[in-house]
Amino acid sequence: MPSHTLFKSAALCVAAMFVLSGCGGGSSGESDGEDPEGGGSGGGATAQTPAYKILATNDLGMHCVDADFSVFSILPPYNVVNAQVIRTDATGRPSIVNDSAVTLNYSAIADANGSINSRSVGKTNFWQYAARAYGANLAPGQGLKGLYMPAEATTAQQTSFEWQATNGLFKAEGIPIIPTDDAGRSNRYPLMRLTAADRSGSQNVATLDIVLPVSEETTCRDCHASGGPAANGGNIAWSTNGDVEVQSRENVLLLHDSRMGTQLMASKPVLCAGCHYSAALDLAGTGPAGTQVGHPTMSAAMHAYHSDRMVTAAGVPLADHFIAQGGAPPSPETQACYLCHPGKTTECLRGAMTDAVTCQNCHGGMRAVGGAAVLAPNGSIDGRNDGKVRRPWMDLPRCQSCHTGDASSHLTLADASLMASDGLRTLVAFDTTDAAASPRLAQNSRFAENANTLFRFSKGHGGVACEGCHNSTHAIWPNPVELHNDNVAAKQLQGHAGTITECTTCHGAGALAMTLGGPHGMHVVADSRWTRGGHESQAKQNRQACAACHGMTFRGTALSRTAAQRDWGSRTVAKGIAVGCYDCHDGPDGGD
Repeated sequence: MPSHTLFKSAALCVAAMFVLSGCGGGSSGESDGEDPEGGGSGGGATAQTPAYKILATNDLGMHCVDADFSVFSILPPYNVVNAQVIRTDATGRPSIVNDSAVTLNYSAIADANGSINSRSVGKTNFWQYAARAYGANLAPGQGLKGLYMPAEATTAQQTSFEWQATNGLFKAEGIPIIPTDDAGRSNRYPLMRLTAADRSGSQNVATLDIVLPVSEETTCRDCHASGGPAANGGNIAWSTNGDVEVQSRENVLLLHDSRMGTQLMASKPVLCAGCHYSAALDLAGTGPAGTQVGHPTMSAAMHAYHSDRMVTAAGVPLADHFIAQGGAPPSPETQACYLCHPGKTTECLRGAMTDAVTCQNCHGGMRAVGGAAVLAPNGSIDGRNDGKVRRPWMDLPRCQSCHTGDASSHLTLADASLMASDGLRTLVAFDTTDAAASPRLAQNSRFAENANTLFRFSKGHGGVACEGCHNSTHAIWPNPVELHNDNVAAKQLQGHAGTITECTTCHGAGALAMTLGGPHGMHVVADSRWTRGGHESQAKQNRQACAACHGMTFRGTALSRTAAQRDWGSRTVAKGIAVGCYDCHDGPDGGD
């Protein structure tokens, strides 16, 4: 089988939460330059010392890695972090800076539980089999793109981010992290510290601690261990290896050889993507080649083929259906996706949306994910694949597929059970009669990604990456577990968990004008000038603009909820209050 030398780890993509006060895409409040201000000088700013902030996230919200590489490999140790460094000048005006101004490196940092992950050698057998499986001649500890874990790096370059001018961000691609900390404990959400240094003087100017999510729960052992549902009986001499992980992997190859006439057991270790094309391992983007041509993609081979085989050991079907309003996500051990994706312990789909939706609400069931039906018009991300089976890693759910607009203009489905309780969002990202689960394309672009672009590649307010303020796909802020490592970065940036809401994270205090030039057409947040009259002036100019968040009745909606406790001088407003005109006034036309 052919080897590949450039690879990317995997996870599915989920639509992003639409909290108005975060940085994101959409047509409102966006600018094309490198100034994430979205307004202009408010005249109230005072001169201050220039400051730096780092906005950074793992790109997918979860990266998977094989627990063993001796038999076959799906995914190598390969974590990816995207970052932007913002410099706020003496006038309070921020701008994104590149590698001519700063360098960016990562280092290991202990979390609140004392868990630290600084090295990978001795935690995996990847380097023993990398040359045979991946065709990569690597030194112990060296990742497929040359990066190392901090304790195993011998130069700063081996832990450094590379500036990508085309994308306007720093990227550390291929960090070879394993989900085991230095004490041998499992930790699938370890922290890593990013440090920006001024290039002219090498002085550190900013740090940020982020999660490098990684899990080995991409496993076949539940079904393919000897004696299990997929390794029982027949004329196959099932594996007797004492390591259940190795045993189940050998059984997969034995079954493949028996059914397909291959000789994979004699070719160990096998790279599955050698025959079954995976865009995750095609960084050049050249498409299927060699023996991949004519074979099902990795997604089709796994999702479509297994879609009617997802059952418990007792034969009970696992959950593979979206959740309607009032429902709750099934327990992890009963979810079809978590049988293979990480996982029943990892629970990689987490964050702000997970109390109301599960994987299938965004992606559809396994047959749809595997491309068993063709996409509807507008179903492909760029319009080039409509009427064809979905392209793995490309034709994925969009934020706008559920967040179809604002309080003034949004899609309302005929089936009320498919709408969120706030009445603004849909709970399912597609027409439920569509076998392909083609992602919906909204008419109102307030919460849309950039045209023809997935959330994880999109930018919004002043060129800031959407993930920089909303966090990674699958891990949209906040994580409902307050002390989860996911929430650390947001707390460091703005003092509380959740979407990056506070304007002063990047802007100098008092530097913004009283306009609707913020993310998604947002006004300034936590600025006394707004509460002391700025909002009333804006309302008199354009009341309909207020209705977009505060609702047509101006009594508040999910889009006007406070992200943190607010002090309005005469009163204190608790976190989570849906602010409306009636909170302080006798409606939009009343006085104080």
